[in-house]
Amino acid sequence: MNKLPGAFSSHYLGLFNSSNDGDARNHVFAVEFDTVNGLGAFGDISSNHVGIDINGLTSKISANAMYYIGENGTRKEHVELESGSPIRVWIEYDGVHEIVNVTVAPLHVPRPTRPLLSFNYDLSTVFKDQMFVGFSASTAKLSSSHYITGWSFRLNGAAQEFTVSIVALLCMYRSRRRRLSETLEDWELDCPHRFRYKELYLATKGFKQSEVIGIGGFGEVYKGVLPTTGEQVAVKKINQNSLLGIRQFVAEIESLGRLRHKHLVHLLGWCKRKKSLLLVYDFIPNGSLDIALLGRNKSRVVLSWEQRFKILKDMASALLYLHEDWDQVVIHRDVKASNVLLDADMNGRLGDFGLARLYDHGDDNPRTTQVVGTLGYLAPELARTGKATTSSDVFAYGTLLLVVACGRGPLNPNVENSTLMDWVIDCYQAGQILEAMDKNLNLSYDVEEAELVLKLGLLCMHNKPELRPSIRQVSRYLNGDDLLLCNNMAMDVHYPCVPDIIAKLANINASKNSVSHPSSSSFGPISCESFEAGR
Repeated sequence: MNKLPGAFSSHYLGLFNSSNDGDARNHVFAVEFDTVNGLGAFGDISSNHVGIDINGLTSKISANAMYYIGENGTRKEHVELESGSPIRVWIEYDGVHEIVNVTVAPLHVPRPTRPLLSFNYDLSTVFKDQMFVGFSASTAKLSSSHYITGWSFRLNGAAQEFTVSIVALLCMYRSRRRRLSETLEDWELDCPHRFRYKELYLATKGFKQSEVIGIGGFGEVYKGVLPTTGEQVAVKKINQNSLLGIRQFVAEIESLGRLRHKHLVHLLGWCKRKKSLLLVYDFIPNGSLDIALLGRNKSRVVLSWEQRFKILKDMASALLYLHEDWDQVVIHRDVKASNVLLDADMNGRLGDFGLARLYDHGDDNPRTTQVVGTLGYLAPELARTGKATTSSDVFAYGTLLLVVACGRGPLNPNVENSTLMDWVIDCYQAGQILEAMDKNLNLSYDVEEAELVLKLGLLCMHNKPELRPSIRQVSRYLNGDDLLLCNNMAMDVHYPCVPDIIAKLANINASKNSVSHPSSSSFGPISCESFEAGR
């Protein structure tokens, strides 16, 4: 397989897109196991078939999943790819005779003498001197789990067969899993990997208090080590005493369970046993951003400006994926410093999707919901409409910009300027906006970047949602693709004077909020000479 830029995660197996599907320059040979027959564009014969693909998704040859039995291989036995039972596959290529054979059978069945597919093709036109061998999958808006329990590969010879002991072990595992299984609810069918309760119990040392690494509104988070793999994980134990706890459990699985982005915390799986609701995530070693910024531990290391600016760009990238680049619009509804986790390289990862809502692109009328979130991060229109939008997420992100730059929380009743936004506005009006910067930085920051973050934070927190930039435009500002010119911003709360260019910006951004893949910004430097601060 060659490197394929611009791969779609929808119907293109995570390999191709609509423009390069079928291109001979792809250099891809694949055997597909297709359980979705929804598009009709690739000549799929059914929703349970096996095919051989060359450089694209239209199979050169395909057949319904089955295997041949009997002395002469004349009898057919059906194989259901979605049965959940282990299936073995043999893929062989004879370079001398230029023939590809694909054989399929259930795990407990000896290898059939007759292959399911035989296809004459000279793969030397596809293969290059160096190629990747591996697996890829995508399910569009559906959710599914694909497991590779074992595989082997060999050039110039037969690949290693499964031994009897491995086969017996897998069969025993399957039998035990069936004994311990519970009745599945509808939402469980479309979710990521389900863990056994015993595995998580052992991983967290019996949910010992010494393993607690965080406490949230819906339960405790434990550090754990999976006994089977040695992998470090974080296990959230949901409080099931409240309806909100159950809703949070389901919401997080249904949203985060299908999302994949380098700046999101990955949900590895879940467990439901009697009254225990457990969510399993990647373990993020450096904790949350709010502890790094605001923690009282005197031994903590102060985040440098370079680290802070990078984390802010990471979060903008994550929100851009949620708002515009995924199959649906995801409204996080709880963007804040404590939900930003820092990995080993101090990259930002957005987590806690228990309040998230999903909408189709183009849905301009999101449902009214109970106002949820965190004070200081809540957009003012939520109190009036109860409708969370991408713009209300942008407001929360604006608060995050100020929190990271200033090194203080959004609300602090113990100081004179108790509201962070008001304090930054006061500093700006006095012509000393950099006075709002975190004193722990000791003036070690890029002045232009610092001013950009503070002014962009205020713009994102505009009290009129239609005048806030989209997260795509925010990303362009932070990455230097567009200029935010705010040399003469007037903070007239009562009598706003909004220039035409800002109004146009708002209209453009409002229309773009429901577009999945806008190609680029259609406007350059933006001047916000005067806007309503929205205190």
